[in-house]
Parts: sequence; C-alpha cells; structure tokens
Amino acid sequence: MAKKGNRVQVILECTEHKNSGQPGTSRYITTKNRKNTPERIELKKFNNVLRKMTVHKEIK
Repeated sequence: MAKKGNRVQVILECTEHKNSGQPGTSRYITTKNRKNTPERIELKKFNNVLRKMTVHKEIK
C-alpha cells in the first residue's frame, strides 16, 4: 500500500482577469505542501491577456 503524500496539485486563477469581464481565464497549475500550508495560497503570476503581473488565488 502506497503512503499518501503531503504534496498536492493546486490550480491558481487570476482574480483581476475574472473581474475584468474579458473572455478567457488565466490559470496556473502548481504544487504545495498540505502540511506546511493548509490555507489557500496567493501568488503573483504573469497574466498574458492583461500583460502584467497579477494576484492568482488557489481554487478548489
């Protein structure tokens, strides 16, 4: 039986793009350690449509 790991894949979605009303979404897939960061993460990533760095939040 395999041991369940602490690292899980999460999807980050741009908050500014969602509120701007423009078509499409900016999403990134990354991993996080469930043990060290149980809360949802926020990272600054580049949004190609808006052409600037924006805050991306973890979605379920």
